[in-house]
This record gives sequence, C-alpha cells and structure tokens, in this order.
Amino acid sequence: MDKRSDSRALASPQIAGARITIVVPALGAGGTEHIVNLVANHWNSTGCAVTLITLEHPDAQPYYDFDPKIEIVRLGVPPRKASKLRSSLLVLQRLGRLRSAIRRTRPDFVLSFLTRTNVLTLLATIGSAVPVVVSERNNPALQPFGLFWRRLQASLYPRAFGLVTMTQGALDYFPPSIRKKGWVIANPVDLPRDWRNRRGKNILTAVGRLTPQKGFDLLLEAFARIAGAHPAWRLVIWGEGDERRSLETLRETLGLQKRVDMPGVTERPGLWIETADAFVLSSRYEGWGIVLLEAMAAGLPVVSFECEWGPRAMITHESDGILVPKEDVEALSKALDRMLSDRNLRERLGARAAASAQRYMPEQILAEWDMLAARVLTQSLKTPLQTFDSAG
Repeated sequence: MDKRSDSRALASPQIAGARITIVVPALGAGGTEHIVNLVANHWNSTGCAVTLITLEHPDAQPYYDFDPKIEIVRLGVPPRKASKLRSSLLVLQRLGRLRSAIRRTRPDFVLSFLTRTNVLTLLATIGSAVPVVVSERNNPALQPFGLFWRRLQASLYPRAFGLVTMTQGALDYFPPSIRKKGWVIANPVDLPRDWRNRRGKNILTAVGRLTPQKGFDLLLEAFARIAGAHPAWRLVIWGEGDERRSLETLRETLGLQKRVDMPGVTERPGLWIETADAFVLSSRYEGWGIVLLEAMAAGLPVVSFECEWGPRAMITHESDGILVPKEDVEALSKALDRMLSDRNLRERLGARAAASAQRYMPEQILAEWDMLAARVLTQSLKTPLQTFDSAG
C-alpha cells in the first residue's frame, strides 16, 4: 500500500515556488508525523521546494511515504535520556546542526512542530529574520515539561511569526501577545483509500504510543471489569513506547493475557481500521486525537474519555459516539459494556460517526495551511529579510 498522503486540495498559486523548511523530531507513526506527511506532500505538489529536518539518526526511515522530491535531512541527534550535563551538551549539538541545516536550505519560512523542537528552532534562527511558524500538537497546559523548557517557550514564542494549534482551547492557553498571532487548524482525517474491511471478529481497538498520556493502564482496568461478560471480544492495543513493560505486567496481573493483544506499531498506516469492530480512546489528555477521528471516518462506533480538547470537539455524545468523564474507569467500563452488548447501537453510532467526520476531510484543512503559508510569504515580501548569510 502506498503510504504517501496524496494532495487533493487545490494548489495555491500564492505559494508556488516557495522554499519551505519543516522541522520535526522524527518521522514515525504518530499523529504529528501524519500531518507533516500530508502538508509536506501537498506543498511539494504545488511547486514548493520542501525540505524536512529531523533529529533522527541518518539511517532512520519514515513511516509514511514522502515524494522523492522532498529532501529529508537527519541531524543524527535524537532525543534520549541523559544526565543534565549530557543533556545540555546534546541541546547545544542539536542547535548547531539545526542552524547549519536551516541555513543551507535558505527557506522563505520555517515551520516547526512540537514544543521542544519549536524552542530549538527559534533559538537556531536567532540573528535571522526568516519567519518561523511553530505548531503545538498537544495540550500545552498538561504536557510534562520542566521549568527550563517552559521558560524558554515563554521567552521565545513571542518572536515566532505565528502559532498553529489544533483547537481554540489550546490557543487560549497562551498569553494575548502570542494568541494574536495564532491560527487554529484542525487535523484532517486522511484514511488510505484502498483499505479492506476485514471486520466481524469482535475486536475492540485502541491506538497510540505506550505512554502515560494515552491511559492504556486505565483501559486495561476498565476492560478487566467487563471481559468476563463478553468472552467473544478481544482488546487490541496498537502502538509502541516506554510503558510496554509496565502495561504487559498489568495485563498479567489482571489476568488478561489471553484477552488483550499488544502487537506494536502497524506495518502500514490504517491497518488497524480494517479489523476493528469498535474503538476506544482512553487518553488522560489530548491535543486532538487523530486516531479517534480516523476511527469515526472509518465508520467505527467510538467510546472516549471527555478530554478538554479534541474528543469533546469531535463527538456529540450519544449521537455519533459516547463520551465518559475523564479518567473514570468505572464509567469507561460501563460505556464499553453497553457498546459491546448492543449491535444496533454500534451500527447506529458508526454510521453517524462516519457522517460527522466528513467535515475534517483533507481538502479544507490543506486549504487552511495554504492560507497560512500565503500570509507568511506575503508579509515577508513587505520587509526584506535578513538572511543567515547577511547575519553572519
């Protein structure tokens, strides 16, 4: 299957020929990487010269397919756990390599994703007037960042040309000086067009990185309460991460070894929607929750914790999905019990979910990214930019 997101939005003549550099930590299987893939391929198709810069090792391979015309620069300094001294040295190393890479691409503007990478990009472009747009992809109020990074964020974000968030709530978190430069652009849903329906095996599906944020520990506890009442159903948790060992231990403690599968990352995008019969999102918080939207677009009945941003915006409770109070294991187990017990409910919610997801199709969302790019380029033309070369 081709994993490259095709561009189905109308090309914007205002951005054709622009040189755009996108900075992202990695090109794995997450939601941020998906939108990077979609936007980069789209801008490339409009005639832009797109370069991707990642912190990954040189031999890292992207999960999603990118057009061969898109240059991918890997800096070889991926995030990793280290002592404070070692971490400081790694930050300096990343800054030096990132600054050199951006200088070489000679961009008309830079687009950066995720908080720490945004901070690094803003630091790396000090001394240049090349516009930088930063994008927050999570709940900025609940992300586990230390005081050091939060202070850098507060001091550097005001010098960004713009800030992109996925929800108004995320944008409202920031002070007025930053909010006034904000754009709210939701994540689009972009399912593989040739996915095959292989459903009917009673599989309850969850997808996400195995991290505390995704709340899979809460999901295991909720499923354990109802597993005995639904012996034909299995829970499959797709994803990989640092919490794998602790989640596997919890699975054994709850006696769910034969009822819960954790197969890792799907070998190709969208594989999980082919076999899922119902979907559950157990996140403690979300910036958006693209897998929830993908499940809805694929016609799956969904149950989700009512995170402040994302799920609350996507789901109309009892119409196209079921929302339960955040981190309430008992409420989640009852909602799952109800859904797994009622085929008619699943069919009704799934059909309405597919209809609701249509408002997040790529054409409209990519048009909003085009408008942002055109605004940056138009504003930049009004004032000659001080390039890296002129800054020294």
